[in-house]
Amino acid sequence: MSTWILLRGLTREARHWGALPDALRAALDGMKPGASLADAAPACVLTIDLPGNGEHANRRAPLQVDAMVDFVRAAARASGAPGPYCVLAMSLGGMVATCWAQRHPADIARLVLINTSMRPFSRFDERLRPQAWAGLAHIAWHWGKASVVEAAIHRLTCTHGETRDADVKAWVAIRESAPVSRINALRQLFAAARFSAQRQRPACPTLVLSTREDGLVDPACSAALAAAWGAPHWRHAWAGHDLPHDDPAWTVQRICAWLEQGDENPDFENAQSGSTDE
Repeated sequence: MSTWILLRGLTREARHWGALPDALRAALDGMKPGASLADAAPACVLTIDLPGNGEHANRRAPLQVDAMVDFVRAAARASGAPGPYCVLAMSLGGMVATCWAQRHPADIARLVLINTSMRPFSRFDERLRPQAWAGLAHIAWHWGKASVVEAAIHRLTCTHGETRDADVKAWVAIRESAPVSRINALRQLFAAARFSAQRQRPACPTLVLSTREDGLVDPACSAALAAAWGAPHWRHAWAGHDLPHDDPAWTVQRICAWLEQGDENPDFENAQSGSTDE
């Protein structure tokens, strides 16, 4: 049985994954016998919230990504799920996953990184696009108004607008049941801004996914990371920063295709321009 751990980003939690965890679990269970990481036992998919978010909203968020790794690593062990773990992570969660894999390589079997960014591979204005600054300031100013904030987050991170009203309503309910404090949001942002990964690629196979229409993080960040590590990189044609929300089916398809290839990476240049599933 393979154990998949899912890590979300800044101020977001397990419930913000939406349909993706169940879709991933079903796809992993349906993989052909003999496919990489597939066996007779059902896949275990765990969603772990970062400190300060979700079920840990009452905890103070660390100011260092290293401390977030310690927290998530302890939570994974406490779950009793067997390792080494496959980690699917986006944005700030991707920084945590990368740090975890680099600090404790025996813990991690595979990494899938979605729309993440980190020094020394990308500049500040790439990691947080200038076009997003006004929207983030609006969110910070209205932090106590759930409907205003969640609508603004949707505009900033999603391009799939057909379910916008239902999404915002659900996200407001999440926010009201487990509110992230303004100070924890700032602490997470500070930790993300100062995080710097090691230059060498993680020891485990790594897949990079990004979106061409990401309004928050420049897609160049994922491209630079994939190029530095020689990792396969697939770019979605129309999704926003929250790829798992905008197109969970594509996300799961890309992961399963990668797993079926085993440890042999696809040709890097083809992967860079690959958008055949859209």
